[in-house]
Amino acid sequence: MAFGRLERTQGPRPMSDINVTPLVDVMLVLVVIFIITAPLLASTIRLELPKTDAAKPVDARQFVTLVVDQTGQAFLNDKPVQSEELALSLSETARQNPDTEVQLRADAAVPYGRVVEVMGAAQKAGLNRIGFVAEAKPMTGP
Repeated sequence: MAFGRLERTQGPRPMSDINVTPLVDVMLVLVVIFIITAPLLASTIRLELPKTDAAKPVDARQFVTLVVDQTGQAFLNDKPVQSEELALSLSETARQNPDTEVQLRADAAVPYGRVVEVMGAAQKAGLNRIGFVAEAKPMTGP
């Protein structure tokens, strides 16, 4: 230190590093939101499926989903279809692969006659493998 002379210290320097902590926080929140919403996108048609003890998921090689909601509206692969469109689409599917399975999901409130109409359309198109989708009954304690 010299006489009469003050030393100067460096002032605060600008920060040139990127702070990635907020970016990581936002990305983790987005991942959690995606994990929660992904199962909800599997089927958008609300149904009250009948419950049975024998309900087991079966892996089919090739299948189409046929849904009848509580109002009786038919959906083929989650797209609403009228009776004529349903017959044409099922006929085209049967022409491409006659071993295609029809996985029929019908709301418990749907009249049996409507379910039989939809089944008849599938069989008339040439699709004879029809699987009925139901939910397993909840296990009750002893």
